[in-house]
Amino acid sequence: MDLIHDKLIRSDKIYWLDRKHRDKHEDSFFDLMDRFVVYLNQTCYTGITGYEFHYALYEKGTFYKKHLDQFVNNKGRAFTMIMYLNIDWKQGDGGELCIYHLDHNQNIAPINGKCVFFKSSELEHEVLLSNQPRLSITGWLKTN
Repeated sequence: MDLIHDKLIRSDKIYWLDRKHRDKHEDSFFDLMDRFVVYLNQTCYTGITGYEFHYALYEKGTFYKKHLDQFVNNKGRAFTMIMYLNIDWKQGDGGELCIYHLDHNQNIAPINGKCVFFKSSELEHEVLLSNQPRLSITGWLKTN
């Protein structure tokens, strides 16, 4: 899947995960997501039918401006999930996820092992300027 990025809006680099890669780590991740989708559908009646995930690398000096993850003409992305892969991340490294709530902003540090999960259509967010390389697995649980 190829995407064209507007460098004024986002400057990350992405690499899509795919079972066709036959990578044992990606396959293990997909197995976990398959079980998670079954759990969400059985307990929360979410109607999730699929997902897509990619690695997102933010090199020093990169960002992603304020946006929603659900497209205007395609409502398929129901939930956003971000899993951080940054060992020894410290304050001042930047790259926080800024979530825009109605009455305040919430900054979440991209600390290794932390996972963020939210409705794709409801929370505007951005990735603040990263002062160090920042890596995550980012993706969407989809309903069509």
